[in-house]
Amino acid sequence: MAETPGLPAGEYRKLRETISSAIWDELDPLEERIENEERIPYDVVLPVLRRIGAFGLLVPREYGGSGLSIAQYLPIIAEFAKIQGGIRVIVHVHNSFAHALSEIGDAAQKEALLPGAATGQRSLAFALTEPEHGTGADLGTTARREAGSYVIDGGKWLITNSDLASHFLVFAKTAPASVSALLVERDAPGLTIEPLPETMGCKGGEHGHLTFAGVRVPASALVGSEGQGQDHLERALEISRVFIAASSLGTAERCLELSLRHARERVTFGKPIGHRQAVQRYLAEMAIDIGALRGMLADAAAKWDAGSRIPVESSMVKQFGLEAVGRVTDRALLVHGGIGYTRRHPIERLYRDARLNWLEEGTPTIQYMVAARGLLDGFSFDDAFDRAGSA
Repeated sequence: MAETPGLPAGEYRKLRETISSAIWDELDPLEERIENEERIPYDVVLPVLRRIGAFGLLVPREYGGSGLSIAQYLPIIAEFAKIQGGIRVIVHVHNSFAHALSEIGDAAQKEALLPGAATGQRSLAFALTEPEHGTGADLGTTARREAGSYVIDGGKWLITNSDLASHFLVFAKTAPASVSALLVERDAPGLTIEPLPETMGCKGGEHGHLTFAGVRVPASALVGSEGQGQDHLERALEISRVFIAASSLGTAERCLELSLRHARERVTFGKPIGHRQAVQRYLAEMAIDIGALRGMLADAAAKWDAGSRIPVESSMVKQFGLEAVGRVTDRALLVHGGIGYTRRHPIERLYRDARLNWLEEGTPTIQYMVAARGLLDGFSFDDAFDRAGSA
């Protein structure tokens, strides 16, 4: 019988309780300050995240992390998605990179970075998106080999956690049709990092503009082999899309919770608005989306934890998640009425935060493309259902 991945149940329960307490007692009260100042008070937030182990959730235990399974991680990132979105983004990006490095890095790279990543002493970020190019074969950033080094030229932008990251995983062309991944330290000569304008939601963190002007890194910074960058990217995005869907779930669950409370407490014409059929329909539709998303997430997590690749499932759940949280936040605003459009209630902030989910880890058109290609290549729901049942 295969070993069950993740933490033992007792340890996991204690970790969940510790994290949940910190989220609601220490981090949630910072929402107004972060939204007003449009910056995250790192001197307050980072020590809390380090203390509760939020940076090491997906770091293997041999490197000092919690080594959670995907099924164990999803409820935690969903819980972070219920509070101010900038905090959720810090945790998501760091853990996604740490998880990717634990799977694709060599022994020396993992030993050098993962122990610090587990404690939050090192912070990790992806550097993929470019201002004048697409992704994959359309990248404009290049890395040319010179003796025992690579020299990187080009630019990246919308790089989340750019103000925190000690290391970036940079995707660059090492040949006209070859993408490779390289680890670049923040203080590498020739690398400049500039902030971009503040975002609509998930406020407080930076999504910076990185410029590489002859940045030289040792050959040992190459992750895997030359030309494997596209494969690394696809694997990292595959599971990170599931994490985004879990973030959609958390935001949607919080919206339903607040809407139910408001429907019970808000009285018009002598009775709570929850007695109105129209409001009841909104609440029921919200719950249906949440229930369906929960099922899709459980399916994707079970398959990944059993060792299966899930390119179709991850794109479908990511796409359904962003559509579901869009509908849920729309209905939450309708339940709350005009007061929900003000900052008196968290609905206004949750509504804005949720819109980042449209863009993270690929736009809807990309998700449709990946799912359709998988179907045309022979993906079968029957086969997937059978695999999940035998996992």
